[in-house]
Amino acid sequence: MKVMSVCAVIVAALFTIVSGQSLAADAPFEGRKKCSSCHKAQASSWKDTAHAKAMESLKPNVKAEAKQKANLDPAKDYTQDKDCVGCHVDGFGQKGGYTIDSPKKMLTGVGCESCHGPGRNYRGDHRKSGQAFEKKGKTTKRSVLAKKGQDFHFEERCSACHLNYEGSPWKDAKPPYTPYTPEVDAKYTFNFDEMVKDVKAMHEHYKLDGVFEGEPKFKFHEEFQASAKTTKKGK
Repeated sequence: MKVMSVCAVIVAALFTIVSGQSLAADAPFEGRKKCSSCHKAQASSWKDTAHAKAMESLKPNVKAEAKQKANLDPAKDYTQDKDCVGCHVDGFGQKGGYTIDSPKKMLTGVGCESCHGPGRNYRGDHRKSGQAFEKKGKTTKRSVLAKKGQDFHFEERCSACHLNYEGSPWKDAKPPYTPYTPEVDAKYTFNFDEMVKDVKAMHEHYKLDGVFEGEPKFKFHEEFQASAKTTKKGK
């Protein structure tokens, strides 16, 4: 499984998608509890993924062999290292995001907002749209959410950690670089189109009710929905 560890996991580090860019940059991170209150099945699936356990790899004597190979000290506590933590939590260094001095459980690990953007500005629209769909069958344009900062593409968010190394093909790579590069081990070669389909890294996909329509739409939306699992209402 090509899942990267330590200083190389998805982070909400850059907000380069034009749609909703300024709102996303200013919006606070809320933590996954807010998202999980509705998306229970996704949250449950996420708990067993590599991203959910991202901070574990920063602890002393965890992933020791991988750390040695990357010229890191296996005995060091990297959960206190600002150059590493950002790629293992939600919103590090950003409004409402994870902090080393006052860590929050619901921001620990690479969660919902690391991929989809800080939720404060668009989460309410999700809830209201869901209620309108249940009561009257009314759908909502995805552009409404995009304008308020939801990221429907998030490839740049992934690249901000997975491809942030010297000599990277990603044009925005800059220090502090990840020590986990393809030169260290070929398994750290990152291909977004492949990795985003790895449910052991991300989460399982479930049938959506059809509340939202139109563009922007994640490029694998139709593919994921075609094979998505179904859940009982409220799960």
